[in-house]
This record gives sequence, C-alpha cells and structure tokens, in this order.
Amino acid sequence: MSPYTVMIGMILFLTPIICYVFSIHDKESRVKYGTWLKTIHKQRYYLHAMGYIVIIGWKNLTDGLNELIKERVGHWTDAVHGVEGNAVLWIQNFFNNDALTSFLNFHYLFVYLFLIYVTTVYFAYTSDRDMTDKVTMNYLLIYAIAVPYYLFFNVEVTSSWIPGMDALLYHDSWYSTFYATHDPLDNAVPSLHVAIPFGILMLNYLHVKSKGHTLKEWRHYRYHMFILINTIMFIFAILYLGIHWIIDIPLGMIVGGIGALFIHHLQPRLRNDYGSMFKGVDREKVRKHVLVEGTILLILFAAIMGAVNHQSSTNEEQPSFRLGSGETVQDLIGEMNPKYGATTTIQNMDDSITLEYAIITVNLAETGFSNFSVDWDRMKALAEYHCTQRVACSATLLPNESTDLIIESPNVFTFIFLHHAGDDGVLEVRVESVYENSEDSMTQAVALSLPSLYITGFVVYRLYRLNNNGREWFDARPSHTWEEE
Repeated sequence: MSPYTVMIGMILFLTPIICYVFSIHDKESRVKYGTWLKTIHKQRYYLHAMGYIVIIGWKNLTDGLNELIKERVGHWTDAVHGVEGNAVLWIQNFFNNDALTSFLNFHYLFVYLFLIYVTTVYFAYTSDRDMTDKVTMNYLLIYAIAVPYYLFFNVEVTSSWIPGMDALLYHDSWYSTFYATHDPLDNAVPSLHVAIPFGILMLNYLHVKSKGHTLKEWRHYRYHMFILINTIMFIFAILYLGIHWIIDIPLGMIVGGIGALFIHHLQPRLRNDYGSMFKGVDREKVRKHVLVEGTILLILFAAIMGAVNHQSSTNEEQPSFRLGSGETVQDLIGEMNPKYGATTTIQNMDDSITLEYAIITVNLAETGFSNFSVDWDRMKALAEYHCTQRVACSATLLPNESTDLIIESPNVFTFIFLHHAGDDGVLEVRVESVYENSEDSMTQAVALSLPSLYITGFVVYRLYRLNNNGREWFDARPSHTWEEE
C-alpha cells in the first residue's frame, strides 16, 4: 500500500468522523446533507478547491527551481549549526525508539496533510464562511511567503550535517520515494510543519479577538485545541526525526504570523463585508501603499540579493554534507527533460578519509533502506545492478579527490548516496550540480519571491496604520470604515 493510498483512505474515513466529533455540541451549525452543493455554490467554495490546485503547481515550480539555482545560492547550514551546535542530536538520542519513530513518521506526513485539508472542510461543514476562507488562504499564502527563504536561504536537514544524526524519516523505505519526489531536502528553514498550523492557530485567535470574544467561548474551541496539540507534536517530530533545526520553529511561527495577519486583514475586503472590494480606495491611498510597501519590498529584495552574492563568492569553500564514520547521506538530482542533463561535481574535502558514492534511480533504492538507515552494501549493489548512467554508478574518491559526472535523470528523480568509508573522523563532502536548462531559473526564482516580499510589506504597513490611528492590531475593518466612525 502506497502513501497515496493511505492518504486517500484517511480522507474518506476520518473526514466525517472529525467533522462529526468536533461539531457534536453545535449540531445546528452543520450544513444539511441536501444543501451541500447549494452551499458550495453560494459561498463560492469551489474557489477554495482551485486554491489547493494552485498551491500544488506553485510548490512543484518552486522545487524545480530550487535545484536549478542551488549552485549559485549555496546554503547557510554552517551558520545555523554554528549557532545551535548539536542540540537536536541530543533530542534524538534521548528519545530514540523504533515505535516512536514509526508513529512520528506517520504523523509528520499523513496527519499534517490531512489537517490542512480537513480544517477547510470542518469550517465549511459548520457554516463558518469566514474561517473557511481564512484557513484555505492560509495554506496558499504561507507557502508563498516561505518561497524566497526556501530558494535563496537553503539550509540542509540536520541529518545531512550533524554526524551521528539519523535520517529517521528519509531513510524509512516506505516513505523514501514520496519524500524524494516532494522534498528537496534543503528546505529546512522555515518549517511549514510549524508555519501552517501556527497560521491556523493565529487566525483563530485574530478572528475571535476581532469579534470581542475569547477562545474558550468560541464554538470551535475544541477544534482549536486539536490543532494546538498536533502542532506541538509536529514541533517535536521535526527535531527528533533528523529534519529541522531549532531555529526553524520561531522562523516558522514568524512566517505563519505574517500570513495570518495578511489573511485576517484582507478577507473582509475579498468578501465585500464592508462594501465593494475597492471601496474607499483613492489615488492618494494607492500612492502611499505603493511607496511604503514598495520600499519594504525593495529593502527585502536587496537583502536577499546581498546574501546571494555573499554565498556565490564562498560556495567553493563550503561542504554540502558532513558524515560520521560509517554513515551514509544522499543528495538528490531532480527529474529533467530527457533532452537535458546535469554535471555533478563530487569533492572529497578530507585529507585522509576515503569517500564512496553510489547513483541510483529513487524508486529502485527502496529496498536499500533498513531499520531507518541505509544498508550501504545493499544500496551499492542495487546501484550497480540497476545502473542507467553513462558513468560508473558506484565508485570511490580518495582524500582531496573530486570527479565531474554527467548525470541523466529523464523524468525521474535520482539519488547520489555518499558513504563515509573510514573508521573515525568527520568527512566533509561538497556536491554541486549544474543543470543544462538553468539559464532563466534565477529570474523565475525572483519573480516567484515577489509576492512574499509584498505580503510582508503590506503587513508591516497595516500594523503601522492601525497603531497610528489608535486601533487594535487585530482590527480587520478596512480603513475607510475608520473615517465613518
């Protein structure tokens, strides 16, 4: 049974249960069975479904660009590790347990995806139009906000950088293909497993405060607590499973908070709750918005470009991975048009330790994982047996040796496994892939990042205007209504 089958099963089985259980105290709010289609049409919930389709395409485009520009933007893993050290390794070692690992692997993937989907359905089912709008936009816009940080501030997962840190999730054979085809493995900062559920929690709080109530009085309080409990579990899982750094948690909360504030203040205009969407908008207001929000956008853009230029000048000195004795990590070559290829440079940066590597198509590597780790001998044998490259699919690099490989990955994803063959010491390895079709990738990456920078500027200016007018920061009414009071 594949992860996709399990996900569909969860949706079909758990959706009615979740909606029933969390609305049992408020049965009158439930949308009656015979009026579902009418409600979907009346409230335009079909647009919400389209939003989920948009974000899937947006994510695929972003992930594709991530690999194409990586050799120019580098990564910031060494800086993060310099601040945090090996704190997450202590967490993993202290709690390490196979049963816990299996549970958290399941929770990290399936409960997270299910929660995003079912939250929209739950609010729609309980006749809460505004929250249905907000939690749907939450998924779409929070990912949009995270895009520039994923593209230009790459940070490798902890299990690729801290010797002794096991990739408990990525080295689980049942999940390996799914994650290889959906996770670039260097989008550690910020964590969307924190940002998206925190965004929901923040939206709940803002919504209730703007109505003059408290969360405990709210009819959705039980569901709010359900989200909160799962968010806490996500926070523990991302540290324990060898994925995220501690700093990803507050950064994820910041991204989630920015998204929630933007959505909370925008949604009433989208729904025309205070007149037409552009009521009260005049030339002077537009000029001020463009000036202030545009200035913030340009400042953020300049900071990103400065960071990129810095990384470009130091790329050749940076290792991509750090391995302890006997450890194996993997790099990922994205799927490519059959007309193109990639030149991958693998450099053994150590003076005394030998590096071994193996190249294999992702779906053929599943049986090379065992007990949440890579069985190196098995994986190397699989790579040699299933070799589809014009270069050797298994080889050794001596100390300070490097090699340039022409990798072909036509419409498939390809693993490059790196193995520390020595008895001790930390082996640093640099891997850089240059794709043949990457000429316009940086321009596309910048274009995809602009919505995030604008949203940030909007939120900053909105909070400034609220404060300047003596209003609460959660007041979502359009500014033209302030003048009418």
